[in-house]
Amino acid sequence: KEKVSKVAKTEAILLIVGESGVGKEVISKTIHKISDRNNAPYIQINCGAIPESLMEAELFGYEKGAFTGAVTAKPGLLEVANGGTVLLDEIGEMPLHLQVKLLRVIQTKEITRVGGTKTKKLDVRFLAATNRDLKQLAEQGKFREDLYYRLNVIPIKIPPLRERIEDIHPLSQHFLNKYNVKYSVNKRISEEAL
Repeated sequence: KEKVSKVAKTEAILLIVGESGVGKEVISKTIHKISDRNNAPYIQINCGAIPESLMEAELFGYEKGAFTGAVTAKPGLLEVANGGTVLLDEIGEMPLHLQVKLLRVIQTKEITRVGGTKTKKLDVRFLAATNRDLKQLAEQGKFREDLYYRLNVIPIKIPPLRERIEDIHPLSQHFLNKYNVKYSVNKRISEEAL
């Protein structure tokens, strides 16, 4: 929490790592909320959920006529996020050929839509999240090493709950209170169960 509050006010790229379910998305939203970009868009891009054939158009947008079916121009998610924060979730799933283009965007702070020739200035703070070991993927040639080092400026490792047993009690109380209110009940956890 201390590290998050310190780095949130910076413009540094953050790599949030941890197992599935540890709260990487929660941390990234918190960083955006307490950053100076909190009134600008927060766009989460799940790199593992967008089909590879559509990912470039989704990220960078496209111009009218860029491909069959592109009857109008469309801004990409990076353009929509201009001025704000982008979370590249599951970054380890991004195809290698798009990693090159993403690296260029991070370095130049410019994007070009698919089928376009004009570059557009981009003012975005990048956060990346993964449950995979990007360094190991880079060593295996499955992730670009230069992109790994560009993203790993400030790593934030979120340990799993089994490594922070002391958090179970307050989390239990939080969720119990939340669902007591939601369902208008007054359930409690026995001392024995705690």
